Amino acid sequence: MGGFGAMDPMPAPEIRAAMAKLDAWHRRGSLIHREYTFGDFPLAIAFVNAVAAAAESALHHPDIDIRWNRVRLALTTHDAGGLTELDFVLAARCDALAKPGSSVSRRAPGPRPAGKTPGRGARRRPR
Repeated sequence: MGGFGAMDPMPAPEIRAAMAKLDAWHRRGSLIHREYTFGDFPLAIAFVNAVAAAAESALHHPDIDIRWNRVRLALTTHDAGGLTELDFVLAARCDALAKPGSSVSRRAPGPRPAGKTPGRGARRRPR
């Protein structure tokens, strides 16, 4: 590694070894990505908030896409021009946050407003 904040991209054999340690992550060029599915929107957002806190602590930020109960994360180290150890450490941390029994999975969804049906595309009740 170089100076403060500098990190060299990992060579292909190290990337393959690091990918083998991650469950459900996929590589596309110079990034790795994974999709997580949660029971509902509040749990997905709780996960995103936990990922944001972990990313801030690591000073390494994923791309995040939220689709109701699904969250897609993508990681790469832009400054290095490829994948680095930072990406794999944060990926493993995100997996730990999503596991059953984690602080995210124990959070109960908040109350729903009366008359609202959970889920996307729910039909409205006739008036």
